[in-house]
Amino acid sequence: MNAKRPLIAVLTGAGISTDSGIPDYRGPQGLWQRDPSAQELVTLQPYLTDGLVRERAWLMRRDAGALAAEPNAGHRALVELERSGLPVRVLTQNVDGLHQLSGLPARKVLELHGTAREVQCVRCRVTGTMEDALARVAAGEPDPACRECGGVLKPRTVMFGENLDPVVLQQADAIARACDVFVAVGTSLQVYPVAALPQIAVENGARLIVVNGEPTPFDEAADEVIREPISRSLPALVRRLVAEQA
Repeated sequence: MNAKRPLIAVLTGAGISTDSGIPDYRGPQGLWQRDPSAQELVTLQPYLTDGLVRERAWLMRRDAGALAAEPNAGHRALVELERSGLPVRVLTQNVDGLHQLSGLPARKVLELHGTAREVQCVRCRVTGTMEDALARVAAGEPDPACRECGGVLKPRTVMFGENLDPVVLQQADAIARACDVFVAVGTSLQVYPVAALPQIAVENGARLIVVNGEPTPFDEAADEVIREPISRSLPALVRRLVAEQA
């Protein structure tokens, strides 16, 4: 009888996408460091109540070019991990959709903070694509409203001031409890409740590996801390994890 293969949970944050041209938020060169006022553009209350904030937010989305970003070596490494046959679940704080674009099956990716590739009306809850909304901005609509009811459109992401989807959070909790290896990649591990996931994993016997350029609150609890650039270090780590089970 074959031995049970270890379940590997990978929590990814903004750091895995910086090599795709998407800036992180809290790092030394992060968006909040360069422009603290930008945080207002992704905070629910001012976004809902101030049309000028929404107009600035739409311009930020238009100029960021996130929809044109391509997966990098870090994303592709996780595809190789999944294709090795090891049980893998990716829990991501990112909203860029690059894990799915890289080839990971959508059912194996849990988007903790939603997706920026779709928009949703806050009134009638109808959804649409971000691509279509940005096309309306480019055509001269500074604050495109819902075509169905005229309500405010927002990205289908979790903004500051919003709670995470409790169903998604429950799924993430279950994966953290069940996994044998928990890898945290490119995340500061400072934003709760997601930052509690590595602790849950450790308390349930998982091996913790932290891959991040800056120190995190969980470095001391980790079995291994990797400071090398993610696009180089994550492929190497994946090769090692696969070889361990060969």
